[in-house]
Amino acid sequence: MASGLTARKVETAKPGKYADGGNLYLVVASNGNRKWVLRFTWRGRAKEMGLGSALSVPLADAREKAAAARRMIANGLNPIEERKRDRGIPTFGEMADQVRESLSAGFRNEKHKAQWKSTLATYAAPLAAKPVDTIATDDVLAVLRPIWASKPETASRLRGRIEKILDAAKAKGFRTGENPARWRGHLANLLPKPRKLVRGHHPAMPYEGVAALVSRLRESNSEAAQALELCILTAARSGEILGMRWSEIDFEKRVWTLPASRMKASREHRVPLSARAMTMLRKLREATNADYVFPGSRHNKPLSNMAMEMVLRRLKVEDATVHGFRSSFRDWAGNETTYPRDLIETALAHVLGDKAEQAYRRSDALEKRRKLMEAWAGYCEPKRLANVLQMRR
Repeated sequence: MASGLTARKVETAKPGKYADGGNLYLVVASNGNRKWVLRFTWRGRAKEMGLGSALSVPLADAREKAAAARRMIANGLNPIEERKRDRGIPTFGEMADQVRESLSAGFRNEKHKAQWKSTLATYAAPLAAKPVDTIATDDVLAVLRPIWASKPETASRLRGRIEKILDAAKAKGFRTGENPARWRGHLANLLPKPRKLVRGHHPAMPYEGVAALVSRLRESNSEAAQALELCILTAARSGEILGMRWSEIDFEKRVWTLPASRMKASREHRVPLSARAMTMLRKLREATNADYVFPGSRHNKPLSNMAMEMVLRRLKVEDATVHGFRSSFRDWAGNETTYPRDLIETALAHVLGDKAEQAYRRSDALEKRRKLMEAWAGYCEPKRLANVLQMRR
């Protein structure tokens, strides 16, 4: 390579910038300090990489360092980021894994933990390989803008997770300065205000049609169909049913006790089990030695989150969701029974009243709720439907 510099020139050059070829420069400051700089373009932006002092790095070594950096660039690697990686600065992806693991104890369930990972992997992939101290506002905007308007809830959660990861990096000494993912006083000036999320209701089957569906579920008799019937009978959330363990069932007292860690309100919840629910659980207990009542195909894992929804699809049940059966129960209890509202809401594990009222509400009215759930099970019984049809004929 033709060179514009010699060892003598390096030692005697006056203040200024001197090209050596291949974008390698000797920069001499007014105070006499001399350093090597490699200039290159990375993703359309001009970059400069220091290669050390000319007092300690001879011309030949500077050329060798510059050549190594150019090879990295040719292979699609940013030599600045690679050098920081070598110095122990973690990448965003590595830091994200650390933060997720440290926070996992506080997650309600495996689904929440998986959502953390999948959201970052799907939408923040361009950040994954970057050392955490190189991530700037433009990098954060590049992953937020494509989904900011079309997926506001996802984008808002993504921004919050990026902010938390970069805060953790700063706390560990890997970053300095302001967090580029911070909203107030920063991104709030660069992105439109997020749309307020309006949550819709889960499509629910009218309660008059539940008994007919239960009849079809019993004809199927698959594990997922049984899970769905038990979900209907207990008015539980799908995740609560899928995560049900045998250790939570008291067969003698006919009670299912969900620990606070598995509940949306983070409070222990007891479910009185109807005669039909107990019959189902006894048969299921005889058929499995797994920890989960509804074990999945993977070792020590429950059925898939989509298992019960797929049952509805196979039965061609439209305009209804698994979660919607909680609404079916609520409508039935409100329209067809005289049970108090508080009792019905407690059956749904809804938190009632303010904190002061909750402190005095020490009883969960288990036995009163047992009568309610037994009545609901009776209403869902296909035999009731058959009797009604026979009387109509």
